[in-house]
Amino acid sequence: MAMALRRVLKHGVIPREAAQVVGIRGFAIASKAKKGGKGAADAAKTPVLSKELKSTTVFGANILKEGSDPKLQPDSEYPEWLWHLLDKRPMLSELRRKDAKTLPYEDLKRFVKLVNRARIKEQNALTAKN
Repeated sequence: MAMALRRVLKHGVIPREAAQVVGIRGFAIASKAKKGGKGAADAAKTPVLSKELKSTTVFGANILKEGSDPKLQPDSEYPEWLWHLLDKRPMLSELRRKDAKTLPYEDLKRFVKLVNRARIKEQNALTAKN
């Protein structure tokens, strides 16, 4: 038993005898598929969605037990800020190259935030070394 325990610790493999003594359950053995295959039954179970339904509904967005997936609205129904979420924002190096007096307000806020973040990271790196 000690050799089996040493093998478990060394290789991470639990022999069948040790698993039975300890009471560890293993994975079930997969049964062999019946003749005719199960693939045809699986193909029949998957729902077929029409292209019209795919382009008008957001599938998987429903978070309620009883409810339906939300329908897509025209672009005019969504707020303007939504379309700018994925716009590329300038990095700190780009903002440092520009004159701070000519930056727009949003870029100036971002510049201050990124400078503070870089300063904090530098301070943390210095204190971690000491």
